[in-house]
Amino acid sequence: MTSANAALASDVNAFKHYVLAERGLARNSVLAYGRDLERFQLWVASGGLKDYLQPTVRELSQYLAFCREENLAAPSVARHLVALKMFYRYLRLEERVQKNTAELLNSPALWERIPQVLSPESVDKLLMAPRGDERFYLRDRALLETLYATGSRASEVVGLTLADLHLDSGFCKCLGKGNKQRVVPLGAKAMGAMRTYLANQRPLLVRPNPEAPWVFVSRGGKALTREMLWILVKKYAGRAGLNARVSPHTLRHSFATHLLAGGADLRTVQELLGHANIRTTQHYTHVDQARLKAIHRQFHPRGK
Repeated sequence: MTSANAALASDVNAFKHYVLAERGLARNSVLAYGRDLERFQLWVASGGLKDYLQPTVRELSQYLAFCREENLAAPSVARHLVALKMFYRYLRLEERVQKNTAELLNSPALWERIPQVLSPESVDKLLMAPRGDERFYLRDRALLETLYATGSRASEVVGLTLADLHLDSGFCKCLGKGNKQRVVPLGAKAMGAMRTYLANQRPLLVRPNPEAPWVFVSRGGKALTREMLWILVKKYAGRAGLNARVSPHTLRHSFATHLLAGGADLRTVQELLGHANIRTTQHYTHVDQARLKAIHRQFHPRGK
């Protein structure tokens, strides 16, 4: 490793410590930014940038072009740019650079690809996919119902604790990005599935670890991981005959799109999703319009 590359690696490590310890970013966000900056480091090491402390707009634009050549989706490229801008803001704060050239870059168009959104009928198929003869049927049914009822992120659902549940009042508390807490209604079907799971299966799962605080646990009373949740959703999506791209986040997309299609106002959906910026929520209005256009093209005699 050259001295320049070693210096860049040192600055990236210092940046991660700064945003975690001093800015209070969620650990998952820090990990994501770290992975994005690792790609930047590899690009610099391969000759993409002469001096990372004196980059030109043209050079940084070439990095975004490199990301697109790596077949990254538009949202991923945009996140890489956010990580880059935050990194150079930190370098400017530390007086490692004289100016933040990255701020001059425009964000690529987001959501060019329509996120996977399930129809209400497909959601029903997915939620009914766990079978009564399966070992963890009650847990998995409650898990899927909770994902769709709340529109929560995978990390929020697996991190849900018993103290977060308020079934008598019909809501739960979710801990989102930046450790921001929000209240989300559960709905009758999700509460019914949750009560059945808590009464009949969870006590058996937590016998080796009766003090386990998490709602959704594996055998032995351990918390489910995001990876396990992803595997479970893929499993039941396949059984329901749904698109292979279905993931836990698909249920979040579907939750938001179905609310807006049903007439919910944008501010309410923003609150339920835990978006800091309403512009993020507005993307779902575009998704719903694009879905309507796709249906029109498919079924209208003169739609094509």
